[in-house]
Amino acid sequence: MVGTTKLGLVFLIGFVVLIPSLQADIGDFDESWQQRAEEAHKAALEAYDPNPEEVTDSFNEEVDKVIDGSNSTRRELRRYSGPCAATNPIDRCWRCRSNWASNRKRLAKCVLGFGRKTTGGRSGRYYVVTDPSDNDVQNPRPGTLRHAVIQKQPLWIIFARSMIIRLSQELLITSHKTIDARGANVHIANGAGITIQFARNVIIHGLHIHNIVASGGGMIRDSVDHFGFRTPADGDGISIFGSTNIWLDHISMSNCQDGLIDAIQGSTAITISNCHFTHHNDVMLFGASDSFEGDKIMQVTVAFNHFGRGLVQRMPRCRWGFFHVVNNDYTHWLMYAIGGSSHPTIVSQGNRFIAPPNNAAKQVTKRDYAAEWEWKRWTWRSEGDLMMNGAFFVQSGNPSKKRSFTRHDMIKAKPGTFVTRLTRFAGALNCYAGKKC
Repeated sequence: MVGTTKLGLVFLIGFVVLIPSLQADIGDFDESWQQRAEEAHKAALEAYDPNPEEVTDSFNEEVDKVIDGSNSTRRELRRYSGPCAATNPIDRCWRCRSNWASNRKRLAKCVLGFGRKTTGGRSGRYYVVTDPSDNDVQNPRPGTLRHAVIQKQPLWIIFARSMIIRLSQELLITSHKTIDARGANVHIANGAGITIQFARNVIIHGLHIHNIVASGGGMIRDSVDHFGFRTPADGDGISIFGSTNIWLDHISMSNCQDGLIDAIQGSTAITISNCHFTHHNDVMLFGASDSFEGDKIMQVTVAFNHFGRGLVQRMPRCRWGFFHVVNNDYTHWLMYAIGGSSHPTIVSQGNRFIAPPNNAAKQVTKRDYAAEWEWKRWTWRSEGDLMMNGAFFVQSGNPSKKRSFTRHDMIKAKPGTFVTRLTRFAGALNCYAGKKC
């Protein structure tokens, strides 16, 4: 089946409609993508949690249980030669087991936060990527990553060896997939990025993603029985569009033409954890439009990540939804760390913020397109954060609400002084079969 599609669909009162300004570009709408959009919206509504504070409490309890002993200074993973040290509850679930390679699917039990129900391809067979090429996007060669991710059935995708994959067009991932790069040094680089559009239940773990550029579009296969015309992609490292139950873990990302990670158009139930971000301007965008209220259901956990050298802003930049930013290490930014518009709820807990030397950029937060009388009603909270080198977080909203959602105390994550330990192994790991990771 052949059709035409574009990243230009929106949800409106439970139906999928075309943005009027894009109709001329798209022409006749592709029935295959229409069906996917409707299924994705249904999945998003099912995944939406009406009590998000309960999810943050549960996450905090897991962090509180796993941390013991004294804190320590951050050591780069590449320099660490000691015994396996899983320093946060996600890692402790799987990392220090010598049999991880023979029990890879245990990873699917380890996600916390809003993406906690993500299982990826756990119910499917293993698919081994043996070929790093991406020469035919209409009829991908068996053994390539593109061939793996378009299959209809659940798959747990692994790599036969280390490789560099230069994507000639955006890589379109279908539902119920895990991309598991443990045991290999796998780079998605010097080409197009990854797109998760109208899909659900996807895990991406252990990749290096860098030097991603815009791609020209054209006829691209997006499933085993369908290909269609794609307009140019912007050059995001990972683009999440209208998708649900997504977990991104232990990814190293830098230097993408647009954003490192974008989540837009009603995407929800997302956890981004243990990642290492460097050398980029617009790091994360959650919600692309101040006019698209469909992102009210967006719920994202950002945890145990290291925001490192060469970053400028958007760590993340949020609209509409509920965002739990917990136990991350912000060692570098040039403009600001966390920003937003359209009254998002942002709960910042136990992060470390080290402000840049520029006195004009000490504020962690940035609010766009709103007068002070308006943004003062937005709920932005800082709890247990460690502020260094003059960093400060401008809170807003009614502070009495922080204990009104559940019976649990919100402050159960470890304070920012523990962040160097919790994020010590952020980024892609050096794992070898038969050894603890």
